[in-house]
Amino acid sequence: MDIFFKILLVIFSLGLIAVVLLQKGKSAGLSGAISGGAEHLFGKNKARGLDLFLQRLTIGLAAGFFILSLVVAYLVK
Repeated sequence: MDIFFKILLVIFSLGLIAVVLLQKGKSAGLSGAISGGAEHLFGKNKARGLDLFLQRLTIGLAAGFFILSLVVAYLVK
């Protein structure tokens, strides 16, 4: 059971790395950092299609990675 959770943790971590690298940048430079937050907050540039899918997949993989990390740490102890 311990080995299964470790293998699953490695799969989640590689998936998370791949999904984050597939996403495109939200801002470019300092001007993008200042105005990009306001646009994202007020919804002028809503994510659609692949961007929305990658964003939700990132959230799911990150939550799964966090939970699996806690489970593996508990089991190894």
